[in-house]
Amino acid sequence: MALINESQPEEFILLGFDDLPWLELPLFIILLITYPMTLMGNIAIILVSKLDPSLHSPMYFFLTNLSFLDICLTTSIVPQMLLNLGSSKKTISYAGCVVQLYFFHFMGATECLLLAIMSFDRYVAICRPLHYTLIMNQRICTLLASITWLTGVLFAFSEATLTLQLPLCGVNELDHLLCEIPVLIKTACGEKEANELALSMVCIFVLVIPLCLILASYASIGRAVLKIKSSEGRKKAFGTCSSHLIVVSLFYGPAISMYLQPSSSITRDQPKFMVLFYGVVTSTVNPFIYTLRNKDVKGALGNLVRNIFISK
Repeated sequence: MALINESQPEEFILLGFDDLPWLELPLFIILLITYPMTLMGNIAIILVSKLDPSLHSPMYFFLTNLSFLDICLTTSIVPQMLLNLGSSKKTISYAGCVVQLYFFHFMGATECLLLAIMSFDRYVAICRPLHYTLIMNQRICTLLASITWLTGVLFAFSEATLTLQLPLCGVNELDHLLCEIPVLIKTACGEKEANELALSMVCIFVLVIPLCLILASYASIGRAVLKIKSSEGRKKAFGTCSSHLIVVSLFYGPAISMYLQPSSSITRDQPKFMVLFYGVVTSTVNPFIYTLRNKDVKGALGNLVRNIFISK
């Protein structure tokens, strides 16, 4: 492990998959393809949700927030990954590491909370349909989204700041693809129990509690849907929720296995594959999940494309 004289290095060496060098080129090509797809897919969702009046509803308001989050989440890590995978110098400046640390965890925490809010929206729509417009009015939706973003900032800022206080004792190598809180805690020297406890508490509030709320919402939704006599009505109700459930599974599964799994049972390369999954893969497939399984979004996208060609 490389040592330097300062406790705060000028740059970090990101080891990445140094034990699997053959993986770097395929991973570089995959990221080079998926990153523009992520940008285009999520920008398309934002545009159709804003431009099509039929999509001016709470569900698509929150979906717009999710798409914007996905753009920011992948942008905070993928360009740096591409730079390192495409060159022999696999480094990130200390300032760049700090910025990445704050932004990546801010976006990740906010997305966890937003997915819980989206499940609550589906709960109200299916279990309280007569009161839906009253409960999920524009003011409440804006308030919920604002609280979600502010809470994400609070959790990320507090935990990242606490992590940056740890002494590195001259170590400037990070066995990861990016600057992430668990790897910095693991790399630091000295007393780390307080940081590990704080990270566990944050994970409970950001991952466990929102997931419990999501599961409770869908348990109620499932009971309500089963009471619908019409098979067409049940199919429509399940259809509106299935996309969100898939996204929740893709995001929460890897995140929970990464942050809540005992460190002793985590293999060396597992954090790297997990961050690629919940930081890159989910952001790429989210737009396709929502468009391929949603007639309203597909219709709005078709109208947008036709209007673009007609105007030309």
